[in-house]
Amino acid sequence: MISVLQRVRQARVEVSGEIVGQIEQGLLVLLCAEQGDTEKEADKLLAKMLKLRIFSDDAGKMNLSVQDVGGGLLVVSQFTLAADTKGGNRPSFTGAAAPDEGRRLYDYFVAEAKAAHPVVQTGQFAADMQVHLVNDGPVTIPMTMRAQ
Repeated sequence: MISVLQRVRQARVEVSGEIVGQIEQGLLVLLCAEQGDTEKEADKLLAKMLKLRIFSDDAGKMNLSVQDVGGGLLVVSQFTLAADTKGGNRPSFTGAAAPDEGRRLYDYFVAEAKAAHPVVQTGQFAADMQVHLVNDGPVTIPMTMRAQ
């Protein structure tokens, strides 16, 4: 699985002008399931992101996790993270999981996140979404858990 984490002061997702998910301080999680991914990769990715110390402590040092600060997670599906741009000028997305499998793994990830963390909001899988955020820092971190 591929993800991009953005530390945010606030973020929201709109579909057709309606807010479908929003958080205050926390992590905007852009998430992509790749071919061959399983629940194992989703579990490892979630565990790592919940403990990743990228929020500032009182001394201004990145020493706190999203759990430590009581921040939210806004999880947004984004198959374009699997873009292959090596050939030509049009990205290929053949590395992304098939839509049904991508949805299954996205839904699994969200369910596990909700079981492990008190504030979890989402976008809408496969929708045309507008994502609004105030990136805090800015802090943007790519994370990948590969199937083995």
